[in-house]
Amino acid sequence: QVRLVESGGGSVQAGGSLRLSCTASEYTGPNYCMGWFRQVPGKEREGVASIARDGKALYADSVKGRFTIAKDSGKAGEDTLYLQMDSLKPEDSATYYCRAQIRSSLCGLWSIVIRDPEHWGQGTLVTVSS
Repeated sequence: QVRLVESGGGSVQAGGSLRLSCTASEYTGPNYCMGWFRQVPGKEREGVASIARDGKALYADSVKGRFTIAKDSGKAGEDTLYLQMDSLKPEDSATYYCRAQIRSSLCGLWSIVIRDPEHWGQGTLVTVSS
């Protein structure tokens, strides 16, 4: 299981910003794609954004224009994934999870990715108040 350490969650008022970070290391396989997902109690986990090894990013319609995903691969054997969240809305409140080692063919198929129990971070809570 890849090691994933997330940080950056917290509480913010609507319209504010937060930046999530996820450091991935100790890979057990190729890291073609990484992504951010979120989940609220009682609902299924959903994809927010993903980024492929070539830098191509995909976003959920609900966050386009407000969230930006980025990845830093400067350190050998380690990647840091970021999610810059601007213009936050109360409906963005959720636990956000980092996911690594997504196969290239699944980079945009989030409904399949969420079925795999491996390679998830511990989650970081984001609360947006109105």
